Amino acid sequence: MKIKFVLLFLCGVLVISCGEDTNSTQELETTEDTEQNRKITAKTIESLNYKDYALSSESESAVVTWERYHELATQIGYLKKADFSFFNGDIELLKKFIEEFKTQMPDQFRVNPIVSRSAIVETELLKLNENLTLDNIKRSDKLLSIKMLFVSFSNLNYQINEKLESDFYDKIQPE
Repeated sequence: MKIKFVLLFLCGVLVISCGEDTNSTQELETTEDTEQNRKITAKTIESLNYKDYALSSESESAVVTWERYHELATQIGYLKKADFSFFNGDIELLKKFIEEFKTQMPDQFRVNPIVSRSAIVETELLKLNENLTLDNIKRSDKLLSIKMLFVSFSNLNYQINEKLESDFYDKIQPE
């Protein structure tokens, strides 16, 4: 009697487990979709939404001697066109660049708001390098890192503008 129940139970399990295997086709479709989504294009980067501050004319003349700032601005321009060569290169070269970026900063910009914004730019550069060089990072995380670098660089520009504007208004004497 027990053998009949065991055989009936096994037959029931067998019937229930038999069916169409739709999971394998769904997995293949998702894999193809994620492979296509992994590519980050210039159009994808253009669609990122953030406030982009440019330097004022006074600020541009003040940073004319800051070579690493101009190089970073150029590389960010290339990044907007989906050229990752500078940002996913060797980490030691990036660290050397960051060190030179900090040491070449003009003395008039060595104030807390600007130094802190440049530290944030440094952090975002290193984070973007890590996210671009590792293969197991999601596309959305890579895009977020790109956006955060844009935001941090834009905030650095904003602080430079604010500093020079503040200096200008401090020079004005009341009559």
